[in-house]
Amino acid sequence: MAAPIVGSTSDQAGSVDQSTLRSTGWPESGPLGPRPTVRYGGAAFPAANPYLALLPDLDQVDWRYWRGYGVQQSAQRAAADLTAQPAAEPLLYEEQEPQRLLGSNDRQANAERIAGFGTASGERAAVLVLGHLAAERVPRPRVRPSREDDGSIPLARPTNIPGKRQGLVTRGVAGNGPHGSDGSGRGDFDYYKVRVPAGEQIVASAQAAGDSRLQPLVAVWGARGGLKAFDFPRNGKVDLTYPVPKAGTYYAMVVGCCTYPNSRFRSGSGTGAESEGRYRFSLSVSRPDRDFYAVHLEAGDVLGGTLAGAGQKLTVYGRDGRRAFGSSQDATFLYPEESPLPGGGRAVVSYVAPEAGRYTVAVTSGAGDYRAQLEVYRPGLERDQDGAVQTLFLDFDGERVNTGIWGGPGVRELSPLSAFLGRWGLRSRQENALIDQVVATVKENVRRDLARRGLNDDFSVRILNSRDHADPWGQPNVSRLIVGGTIRESGVFTIGIAQSIDPGNYGHEETALVLLDLLSGPERRPYSLNHYLTRESDRVAFVGNGIGNIVAHEAGHYLGNWHVDQFDGRPNLMDQGGNFAAMFGPGPDGVGGTEDDRDVDFGKNRLNPFEGFTGIEDTLNVTAFGLTTS
Repeated sequence: MAAPIVGSTSDQAGSVDQSTLRSTGWPESGPLGPRPTVRYGGAAFPAANPYLALLPDLDQVDWRYWRGYGVQQSAQRAAADLTAQPAAEPLLYEEQEPQRLLGSNDRQANAERIAGFGTASGERAAVLVLGHLAAERVPRPRVRPSREDDGSIPLARPTNIPGKRQGLVTRGVAGNGPHGSDGSGRGDFDYYKVRVPAGEQIVASAQAAGDSRLQPLVAVWGARGGLKAFDFPRNGKVDLTYPVPKAGTYYAMVVGCCTYPNSRFRSGSGTGAESEGRYRFSLSVSRPDRDFYAVHLEAGDVLGGTLAGAGQKLTVYGRDGRRAFGSSQDATFLYPEESPLPGGGRAVVSYVAPEAGRYTVAVTSGAGDYRAQLEVYRPGLERDQDGAVQTLFLDFDGERVNTGIWGGPGVRELSPLSAFLGRWGLRSRQENALIDQVVATVKENVRRDLARRGLNDDFSVRILNSRDHADPWGQPNVSRLIVGGTIRESGVFTIGIAQSIDPGNYGHEETALVLLDLLSGPERRPYSLNHYLTRESDRVAFVGNGIGNIVAHEAGHYLGNWHVDQFDGRPNLMDQGGNFAAMFGPGPDGVGGTEDDRDVDFGKNRLNPFEGFTGIEDTLNVTAFGLTTS
């Protein structure tokens, strides 16, 4: 990448409020070691938090570090009792299924109903569920190590599970194949093939053997190569449980962290040989114990849940029975301090109910006693009950901002939008038209789509900008989006980044950045808007629409949205980075600013699998209720 050439700034960093940094995920020194860095323009920049950032290249993300950092933060929150206390004493509910029995509450249809929990008058907003997951004992005989090359799905080792056996224990070496560090250097992947009957689960465990320093990563792939589940090592070991949604052939994969296959069907397609060494691996297929609980939610209720003890995964299912939000991690360090939602457990969920009705929550993956606490709240603006209006202020004039809230060096001066016009082939007289297009795109995404689709007639949002309005920053209920600046100026390696992810929108005064150096960079880069421009392009329309979509993306985070899958073929404003044609919407001809350009909106998409969540996020619904007043 070329160094940014726009703007200038002093290298003197301002002071950073440490409480602010902790609330937004800036890693302090600790057992995980130094924060990863990214090289850009001949300098090293601290890597941006990928949950909050719209990044140009996801291959540079150290997912192991960020997942590990989440685990660290969860432990600190639990130890320091930093999680918000529920507004009322929680109900106590004990599971009715006997400890050694499976089947009485293992489906949504026979979920145990929790009465008296909810936001209606006379109901309590919190419940503590005490339960037990039973375990099916599965013999795991020792089998000989696999032979290379088993580095792809077609070359996977047959395990004869569940034909001859239900499970196995074996040993292996990550790095001894033809693509390890002594071979092509592309990475040595070991695949194991299993057949899974309906209603059962895959249980896989890998750990370093002997004096090996291997950090094993385990993943489960479907027969067509789709990623189903994966997890990172903790202290040299990883345990993964995957309840399969339907019978079929699946493939468990072991590799040294953090190498990823670019193709699951071609050996030697990895991102590089990293951690290598011997490992011990156990694999089985068994009948899981799943505990379902039914709750009633009103439209707009914000449900939070946290799980501790033996359970490893907490999942919310929608009224339609589909998985809405599943988690086996605690990422609540990304919430703002104002959020009342619970955290500090083994698995934490958040979910905004689109309509009133029966929903179910499931505890899965594990064996033994667990504690699940569920809490439900009305959205933040509605709770204020003072006629609050959320203001989104788009700042195009350049700004002095403390970039420490995103891991930057402190107070920095950012260049205005006007400094970048020439890099898109625009003249200074076109700045007003460009601002008009950006503002119109944000209004269409954040206001008009909600009204047009009738999702919520009582939302309240005001969208202001620095050209037409006095700067309201610092007033109550004003969040700002700074459009301008560069990576070098800010010290933050990203295209866009938000201050938090805030289901329910409880923090009403937040800041987001949309940096413009990469967006206005060389046309050979797909994250540059120039990549899609030709002589036929309406440059103002396309550039303004692209910037407006990214502004809406960042606002979507602090209105409660997580990233969704950018490669599922359904463009969504909350798509994670790495597929910018979907975000910018150039249309089938691949040229931006022409008649076939697509309108990219909030909507329903699969949560991004690399962020450790499962389910379908309705980002339009989350945005609507983040702005609701009644």
